Amino acid sequence: MSRKVSDHVLSRLREWGVEYVFGYPGDGINGLLAAWQRAGDRPRFVQSRHEEMSAFEAVGYAKFGGGVGVCAATSGPGAIHLLNGLYDAKLDHVPVVAIVGQTNRSAMGGSYQQEVDLHSLFKDVASEFLETVNVPQQLPGVLDRAIRTAYGRRCPTAVIIPADVQELEYTPPAHAFKMVPSSLGLSDSSAVPSDEALERAAEVLNTGSRVALLVGQGAAGARAEVERVADVLSAGVAKALLGKDVLPDTLPYVTGAIGLLGTRPSYELMRDCDTLLTVGSSFPYSQFLPEYGQARAVQIDIDPHMVGMRYPYEVNLVGDARATLQRLLPLLRRKEDRSWQEGIVSSVERWWEVMERQARLSSDPINPQHVMRALDPLLPEDAIVSADSGSATNWYARHLRMRGAMRGSLSGTLATMGCGVPYAIGAKFAHPDRPAIALVGDGAMQMNGLAELITIARYRAEWEDPRLVVGVWNNRDLNQVTWEMRSMSGSPQFLPSQELPDVSYADFAASLGLTGIRVERPEDVEGAWRRALGADGPVVVEFLTDPAMPPIPPHATWDQMEATLAAIAKGDSDRFAMIAQGVKAKAQELLAGGPGADRQRRRS
Repeated sequence: MSRKVSDHVLSRLREWGVEYVFGYPGDGINGLLAAWQRAGDRPRFVQSRHEEMSAFEAVGYAKFGGGVGVCAATSGPGAIHLLNGLYDAKLDHVPVVAIVGQTNRSAMGGSYQQEVDLHSLFKDVASEFLETVNVPQQLPGVLDRAIRTAYGRRCPTAVIIPADVQELEYTPPAHAFKMVPSSLGLSDSSAVPSDEALERAAEVLNTGSRVALLVGQGAAGARAEVERVADVLSAGVAKALLGKDVLPDTLPYVTGAIGLLGTRPSYELMRDCDTLLTVGSSFPYSQFLPEYGQARAVQIDIDPHMVGMRYPYEVNLVGDARATLQRLLPLLRRKEDRSWQEGIVSSVERWWEVMERQARLSSDPINPQHVMRALDPLLPEDAIVSADSGSATNWYARHLRMRGAMRGSLSGTLATMGCGVPYAIGAKFAHPDRPAIALVGDGAMQMNGLAELITIARYRAEWEDPRLVVGVWNNRDLNQVTWEMRSMSGSPQFLPSQELPDVSYADFAASLGLTGIRVERPEDVEGAWRRALGADGPVVVEFLTDPAMPPIPPHATWDQMEATLAAIAKGDSDRFAMIAQGVKAKAQELLAGGPGADRQRRRS
């Protein structure tokens, strides 16, 4: 029996080791859907509730599984819906391949139903590789190159296959002029800089006396090497949020996240260092890096396109983080004076005391920090954690400590809402034997998380470890934007845009046959997390939290404080609770011996 182009697409995906394709059906990919039926659903078609969720699930699968994520969508609106998830992959450097249907070739240019110029649509998001298959002989080369490019350049790519081409008899490229043969496979490689560049980098790092490391997701495979460098150089290590799981937070010199969502020790580390080593990170907020001229700096990144643009680095090393650090370590001299690192350790200890104190503050009804703090010690050491975008991301960044084999990620650069739940679904397909936890706000949950609970209910029986926990911070407010309005523009909360309806997420979960838990009192928080993590299936646990608890950055500028005061003066709807909670939260730094405590003691 002859094979169609659609049959060969699935066959080629199987040869590449693709096990799952996250998608949503439509007549633009009917040929592929029929081929899936003939192939016995191999690779497995995982049906989301929306194409954007398919793309997010492919991103989550790739982030946590380490391979390529594949998503599929129909022509026109289906293709358009993929964009947000594919941009998430592009900005966070995640390998994803989109297979997209298109109107029949004979109808193109005729303003036909669902006819969209897909090359114009995808030319930015899939700029590294985007191609339409017009004849069967193109197929193996186009699909192979899309997968190879996604892997090699850590980016999204797109293959467009018109509906009529899917139904054609497959004919491989011939040994002839203007035919492009192809082959499978992509070997591992470990690029390293030159010896001369490594020696220059070592000179910079050996000269410094107060060394800071900043690590991102590009250092994920170099945990042991980063730890050895930090020990040799007596350094502190800050983590970009995409690199939160690179090092465990149980290491005493790890200062945690950096930036607006970061920690005070990370801010102080960058403020006071004289030498900076950045490994696998393109952290964009240069105001949280050392002042220009303050520190000599070295960067390590595998992508030459991403080096040298966040700070005036003296040496830019292009290479794999692990291989480069292995070559660099023998050139580094152990620093005998350990006082710099000892000071960092003390600062980190004080910070965790501040976080504990802030989490214990009373709120109406529940302190959102207490919710995350209570989860922290209960997480299994093999947990996979996805965080959505919103005020809850602050608490994920500051309170949740990575340890053991834990993994954690979020939409780091696009910072899109709605990724937390589909990321967790992708993680469960990548690691069905590990628990997954999605941490989301009520805004993101209403945006699309509720619908994806249907996907969780559908596939729950297929996961060896049945635990997929969705934690929802229900504060009836688009809280992160509310605080940004206050601190950045001096505007009070604008209720018509910010206020959210109070939905019972737990009841909705229960209606699908999942476990739903609604928590309205602080004394019930820990028990709810224990019940959710001990359940024999997926759980949604929602916490009614206080929107007035401020996500104070590690170093609030005078402009930010002035703007917040202006919002209060203009009659912010939550002004009295906001003032009370802000004063209480900041006071915990003084009580714990924080950065203002020494000044206060001197005044006394």
